[in-house]
Amino acid sequence: MLTVAKAKYEFGSVQYDLTARTHLMGILNVTPDSFSDGGLFLDPDRAVDRGMEMIDEGADFIDVGGESTRPGSEAISLDEELRRVIPVIGRLAKMSSIPISIDTYKSEVASRALDAGAVIVNDISGFQFDPALVEVVAGKRASVVLMHIKGTPRTMQQDPQYDDVVTEVKSYLRDAIELAERKGIEQIMIDPGIGFGKALEHNLQIFHRLAEFSELGYPLLIGPSRKSFIGQILDLPVEDRLDGTAAAVAVSIMNGANIIRVHDVKQMKRVAQVVDATTRISP
Repeated sequence: MLTVAKAKYEFGSVQYDLTARTHLMGILNVTPDSFSDGGLFLDPDRAVDRGMEMIDEGADFIDVGGESTRPGSEAISLDEELRRVIPVIGRLAKMSSIPISIDTYKSEVASRALDAGAVIVNDISGFQFDPALVEVVAGKRASVVLMHIKGTPRTMQQDPQYDDVVTEVKSYLRDAIELAERKGIEQIMIDPGIGFGKALEHNLQIFHRLAEFSELGYPLLIGPSRKSFIGQILDLPVEDRLDGTAAAVAVSIMNGANIIRVHDVKQMKRVAQVVDATTRISP
């Protein structure tokens, strides 16, 4: 079993040993235009119901996002993002102790979300898009997911190029980690950013060499759920990528991922349990 230097994390009243088993982060997009579930949970009542449903299905975290970061997407206003996410986070935090993550790169959204009950900031830019975000995370003693992206959501899939994708992604994440550590942030998770400024061959290289990210010393999160690389391999639309997602989740766990970010919590929980039982958990 692959291990990392720091594994026992506290999220509010919940403590997880992130290397003892695979943990699932349920995706809750309260957006009209996310690539897979855009528009389904824009209504706060439906979003809260879905969040609680994912918790019942076995989610260890709920990741709430109010701005689509699909390839080609445009940024939305601060006020609109706040309008979408804060009521949902506030209600979920009162209904469950399961840790809530805010999926944002904006410091003001993160600050308000943490005040509303979130305990993790999931930043697709690894502190690159908004320099004030690291101060918010540090000041509020929050946890953080630092992800790699090449370019911006609007431009990232316009012919991304790398000499060595894994080496370059690790360097980017190492810089983000060093910044977080200098600011006193203790609970860090890293994400190589599948599909964020990466062509098919880059994503496959990351999967092939995923174990190398353990060298960075922090729990590894990966988000393969329903993504375009699966569609490219199988020639299938987004609504028909469940089997491909299951395969990618299994490979991710076997290669060292500690947290998997998914849409289909019930099904991927079963995948994770079987892979854990056969490869990661000692009898």
